[in-house]
Amino acid sequence: MTRLRKLGAVATATASAYGSVLFLHSSLVSAGDNGGGSPLEALRKKVHDPGAVVPAREAQQSALSAAGKSNPLDVLVIGGGATGSGTALDAVTRGLRVGLVEREDFASGTSSRSTKLLHGGVRYLEKAVFNLDYGQFKLVLHALEERKQVIENAPHLCHALPCMTPCFSWFEVVYYWMGLKMYDLVAGRQLLHLSRYYSTKESVELFPTLARVVNDRSLRGTVVYYDGQMNDARLNVGLACTAALAGAAVLNHAEVVSLLKDDDGKRIIGARIRDNLTGKEFDTYAKVIVNAGGPFCDSIRKMANKNAQEMISPSSGVHIILPDYYSPEGMGLIVPKTKDGRVVFMLPWLGRTVAGTTDSSTSITYLPEPHEDEIQFILDAISDYLNVKVRRVDVLSAWSGIRPLALDPTAKNTESISRDHVVWEDYPGLVTITGGKWTTYRSMAEDAVNAAIKSGKLTPTSICVTNNLRLVGGEGWEPSSFTVLAQQYKRMKSTYSGKVVPGVMDSAVAKHLSQAYGTLAERVATIAQNENLGKRLAHGYPYLEAEVAYCARNEYCESAIDFIARRTRLAFLETNAARKALPRVIEILANEHKWDNSKQKEELEKATEFLKTFKSSKNAQFHDGKHS
Repeated sequence: MTRLRKLGAVATATASAYGSVLFLHSSLVSAGDNGGGSPLEALRKKVHDPGAVVPAREAQQSALSAAGKSNPLDVLVIGGGATGSGTALDAVTRGLRVGLVEREDFASGTSSRSTKLLHGGVRYLEKAVFNLDYGQFKLVLHALEERKQVIENAPHLCHALPCMTPCFSWFEVVYYWMGLKMYDLVAGRQLLHLSRYYSTKESVELFPTLARVVNDRSLRGTVVYYDGQMNDARLNVGLACTAALAGAAVLNHAEVVSLLKDDDGKRIIGARIRDNLTGKEFDTYAKVIVNAGGPFCDSIRKMANKNAQEMISPSSGVHIILPDYYSPEGMGLIVPKTKDGRVVFMLPWLGRTVAGTTDSSTSITYLPEPHEDEIQFILDAISDYLNVKVRRVDVLSAWSGIRPLALDPTAKNTESISRDHVVWEDYPGLVTITGGKWTTYRSMAEDAVNAAIKSGKLTPTSICVTNNLRLVGGEGWEPSSFTVLAQQYKRMKSTYSGKVVPGVMDSAVAKHLSQAYGTLAERVATIAQNENLGKRLAHGYPYLEAEVAYCARNEYCESAIDFIARRTRLAFLETNAARKALPRVIEILANEHKWDNSKQKEELEKATEFLKTFKSSKNAQFHDGKHS
């Protein structure tokens, strides 16, 4: 099979039956065309300058409020998830004046609640083959290309992960082996590693908790293939901070309360924004607004036209976190078809096991919560394939995310809706992007910016370069970078009596810092050493007090929730550990942001309520990977 070249080389835009709706499934320019030119090199130096620091939040807010009618921004992005942050980065690196506002925090919605996989979509390839669906095939092809690109652009936050598919008949062995070899073939040069078959004996050695017999059928072996895995929220924060370093005015905790129209009321020319931290409202003008609100993009569209037809079909995806003994380190388990025909997986993630997922219609809320029956469905599904007793008491955290699927009126359930993205402008000056998936955020952003340039007749100074731009912390990072931290830094810790004692920068902490912050990890280690913030925040986890201070200064961490959920992943990994860490997290943030006692109390109450939406077992215990 001759591998198709990147769709971005073809400039095609198809008008839809929705009238003014514009579907863009390709890119007008290719990032690769820029090569290693001086503008790109200058941009890399600016972003990866060892002394570079993101502008203060106050400066970002001032830049947005200064964008008036006479000097508007080129692009104002609404939404700080993966797509919105990616769009801001794409636009600013093309030389455009860019702003971004996010109602809560970067990755506070769907983008922090994903499956943590970067994948081409094995299921979609299966549909493409059996349904002779060229559209699904192109979707897989493009996603595989983007998967490799995301890993290369953020090597500290992403890596290849082997995923094991158990086979309980020789037909399944042949079927999955052939299917995954086709997945390898389609990936072409973007292949991570070759898939292969393992015997029953080899499989059990690789995955000790895998059941040998399921529903009276004996295991005949497994087929292992590779996809990518990421730390989704930190990848999202990295996008926002890289955009800020490149010159974009990004502002979290800033909500769009209304859209501004021109005198004729025929075009959107800006937005009324409320800074939710100060309560201050201001107007920001822009030639084009990109609506990347995820599940909430319809509410933004209705600010322009209250009669706008809803285009989002919200789908709920629930995941649970289990102790590490459920799955071996470095090997995932994916069951392509459960008893009710859905896919279930168990993956090692940040020292624990993430399992999921569900896929069901839901209503749109800011803090979705998993239902008990959904948690039980996942537990029941994985218990069939494990020789470990699966217990509700082992659920350390559980969360629900809302997928913003583009609505297909003919679809009867969310399983049949394609995860492809849609870009359209149904009101002049307001470009909306929705659908898609984490893996393809970069190309989605590229399409959105192309549409914005067309809508606003903008004049970028460069073509898209995000294909060749590493995110902050990624340039020069190597898997062995953690050894520098372990060898050259100490963790200075303040005891309860006030005495300062040195601690070892052990491998677990050093690896965590390196993989979370990339080449910037030494900045965090310096704070731990020089400011006596070297204590761990929670027993059994590598998160340090120094990270709170660093994130407050360098990553727009404005609340306790920002820290426990997005700057670190403690809320997602173990709810009880996050709850115990809150007082110290708030104490350090209060010192950084000059909070009074009233504000600290408010932060504790908000964070405690937030953690209640993570439906862990109240009795969940975890002691260094052993049974309680």
